[in-house]
Amino acid sequence: MTGEDPGPLIRLYGLTGGRARPQGESFDLVAIVVTAGGLPQPADLLPEHRAVLSLCRRPTPVADVAAHLRLPINITRVILGDLRRDGLINIERPRPVAQTIDERIYREVLDGLRSL
Repeated sequence: MTGEDPGPLIRLYGLTGGRARPQGESFDLVAIVVTAGGLPQPADLLPEHRAVLSLCRRPTPVADVAAHLRLPINITRVILGDLRRDGLINIERPRPVAQTIDERIYREVLDGLRSL
């Protein structure tokens, strides 16, 4: 025994129950997390869970959630998966870029090409 404090590893194991992957549908780093509106927070939530619910009142990417929590991304994904399973958050895939450009921009580009 070295006498070093293994605290962080044990804490991370406890946060996830030893799981390395989230339950349910997978999501990536740019997926958007938002707190499910109108639901009361259960009293038995861990501080990390409460932090996610507070942070994600506004749409927040998974990567930003992990950075805010100062936790590895795989641990953050497990926490988010648990909160999603409990119906406390929604995780949405970002829309493809082609779907985010509005029709006005297409018309302006087309008009510009026609003027050449």
